[in-house]
Amino acid sequence: MASFLQTNIRLSSNKIVPGKYTSLNNQYHAPSLIRCAAASPGKKRFNIALLPGDGIGPEVISVAKSVLEKAGSLEGLEFDFQEMPVGGAALDLVGVPMPEESFTAAKNSDAILLGAIGGYKWDKNEKHLRPEMALFYLRRDLKVFANLRPATVLPQLADASTLKKEVAEGVDMMIVRELTGGIYFGEPRGISINENGEEVGISTEIYAAHEIDRIARVAFETARKRRGKLCSVDKANVLDASVLWRKRVTALASEYPDVELSHMYVDNAAMQLIRDPKQFDTIVTNNIFGDILSDEASMITGSIGMLPSASLSESGPGLFEPIHGSAPDIAGQDKANPLATILSAAMLLKYGLGEEKAAKRIEDAVMDALSRGFRTGDIYSPGNKLVGCKEMGAEVLKSVDAKVPATV
Repeated sequence: MASFLQTNIRLSSNKIVPGKYTSLNNQYHAPSLIRCAAASPGKKRFNIALLPGDGIGPEVISVAKSVLEKAGSLEGLEFDFQEMPVGGAALDLVGVPMPEESFTAAKNSDAILLGAIGGYKWDKNEKHLRPEMALFYLRRDLKVFANLRPATVLPQLADASTLKKEVAEGVDMMIVRELTGGIYFGEPRGISINENGEEVGISTEIYAAHEIDRIARVAFETARKRRGKLCSVDKANVLDASVLWRKRVTALASEYPDVELSHMYVDNAAMQLIRDPKQFDTIVTNNIFGDILSDEASMITGSIGMLPSASLSESGPGLFEPIHGSAPDIAGQDKANPLATILSAAMLLKYGLGEEKAAKRIEDAVMDALSRGFRTGDIYSPGNKLVGCKEMGAEVLKSVDAKVPATV
């Protein structure tokens, strides 16, 4: 791990600059970042920002980095990695969750791979000094408005789902979540005192037409490349923002005659995900509904430790991360499941760099390691081999190395 994670430096309060970002100054010397540096003959080179974060983040990022390097090398790709602190690690280092240098490295990279953010030790911090604010700043300032979260029940893990096997088997959906608008970012917001002297909390669900249109287009294009079915989830029977959402999505449908569009209220969608998840192909929804439904969908697959995500902008680097949290209760114990982060690296290759063959190598390798019976604790069942984070990564690496050139 990088020195800033090993030493866990704490600065005195008089050295902390209040605000969203602060400089790492002389506390951490990051290597210079050269975008699109010259590669070896016949090879492509990319700059990847690694943001390990907190808890199990550094463990799963370390494993995913090795897999990414191996798959890339087999397809003529080279990577320059720059590892930077965010979240609680950055708070301990310089007193803010997103240092200026960390954001600059992320913004100037070709793609970003993030581990996990947060932990019990920072739970009592003021809101602007909580680790999770790093994600807020990254998503907002990188303008990564489109979040893609696949939820697929792999044949090897059908028994790991809490649903009956006949319900879970064959589930394969993509949830397209709007990520930079809605109630998480809307104004006005905050806690104030009303005329009766009572505290009032305010959060605003707000969407402009262009925000809906751009996420809907991503969803239609995604559905077009899958099975041609798109379900738009809203609450148009109650929320005015959802009325506009449904209106705009419906209007765009005429541009995609090959995609079958349906609409569903979010409460019904939550029920249908459990009752009959195979009815869904691609789902598009707003920020808060997508947050909830994608976590629900993750449990259909058997473990939140299996699911990757991609957050994309109209231009600039994408942000790729597992959807699980930092799991501080198992951090440092070699118990984490690295597969969600490894699969996030595959999404980085596919959606961030356009390198589908290298991405397919990783996806195939994960399937192969699972087929050979290797399981971390969250997906373990009798008859398989229980392994830790490092060993699971080693087995995926073996599978990557053993594979013939991937075809897509």
